[in-house]
Amino acid sequence: MTKTVISTTHAPAAVGPYSAGIDCGETVYLSGQLGLDPATGELAEDVEAQARQALANVGALLEAAGLTYANVVKTTVLLADINDFAAVNAVYAEVFPEPFPARSCFAAAALPKGGLVEIEAIAQR
Repeated sequence: MTKTVISTTHAPAAVGPYSAGIDCGETVYLSGQLGLDPATGELAEDVEAQARQALANVGALLEAAGLTYANVVKTTVLLADINDFAAVNAVYAEVFPEPFPARSCFAAAALPKGGLVEIEAIAQR
């Protein structure tokens, strides 16, 4: 199996010993993306803005792999507060086309850098 690292200056660099994405040919795995602005490294202000930025970061990595949101088959959404589910869901629905990807959503005790939302994705060519 060949693994190719996916990265772009349009999404934040990994903040630990992992790759932002791995391309395995037919399947692309994207690590969880926070609402970090890739230019400043700062988190967006609120949960909706962080969700939009996290999804923009996912989109930038998909584009770097030659894919779009339509290629995403599964996502995992982590929330610092499960009460933000509806707000994040609304932003999520603006980005992904139907049929929507399969999805899991969990509340986490804390997210890196004090983030409010983190989104990872698996895409298929």
